[in-house]
Amino acid sequence: MWKRALDRAGVREPRLRRDYTEQRRTVRRFATAEYAAARILLPAALLPHVVAAVAFMHVTDDRIDRGTPDERAAALTEWDGLVRKALAEGDSALPVLRCLARTAGRHPDVRAHVEEFLRGCEREVVWRTIADEEELRQYVREYSLPALMLTACLLAPGDAAARAAFTDGCHLLIRAMQRIDFLEDLAEDVRAGRPGVPADAVARHGADLTRPGPALGRLVGEQADRADADLTAAAPLPALVVSPYRPFVRALVGVQRLRLDAVRRAGASLATRASGPSAPAAALLLLREAAGRVRGRY
Repeated sequence: MWKRALDRAGVREPRLRRDYTEQRRTVRRFATAEYAAARILLPAALLPHVVAAVAFMHVTDDRIDRGTPDERAAALTEWDGLVRKALAEGDSALPVLRCLARTAGRHPDVRAHVEEFLRGCEREVVWRTIADEEELRQYVREYSLPALMLTACLLAPGDAAARAAFTDGCHLLIRAMQRIDFLEDLAEDVRAGRPGVPADAVARHGADLTRPGPALGRLVGEQADRADADLTAAAPLPALVVSPYRPFVRALVGVQRLRLDAVRRAGASLATRASGPSAPAAALLLLREAAGRVRGRY
């Protein structure tokens, strides 16, 4: 199936085929569920380009996520130059950037979203805590949404009005996803000194992020409710894309529901352990959407 996907995506050069296959291995390793959804539910011709965009996002995040703020900023400056050179020349010494350049050549909207994402990375490398709800929303607007749109732009409708509505829906979706991320990874983020739960909400509840307790349980419940509201508002998103993409978008939204359910169940225990969606429930969701796709029920 992967070779067929490369053929349909127009990736025929042996080196590039190896490059895309390498990115596929990377994505499968760090985003197993998301890759499975894309492989099962997206048209084959789009899959390699989705893989290239996701791999680029992951490699970027990995490069700028280590060291002091100054070290992270220096890493971003170096990476920014390599990315721009690859897009300008259509080639690179790095397989991930060779794939990005080819994908951007086939899907020109990717270039603009790479620009926005790199600008957003400037915020990512300097933040330590989220002060309040407005700062969380700003973080999502400047970094999380551009990161999502690297991939989502490949699914966006062509009509300008529909595209604007699609972007708005993606904004709601990623705001929910980012809030869920911050809850799922609370213990790890606190150890790293970079908790993503707004500090004013922590203070309002009198919560201790390092140990389970009733106050932390109330904080988790409040943040989960906010994520729930955004997911509900993002519910029309699948209807905004063309029919072959709807099973994937429905599955993506559905998996966030499963993640949110897991966060609610974990509650205050998130101070000491991460949470994640139920694997059987996620598999059932994918199978249901795959069956609908086979039957032509988009």
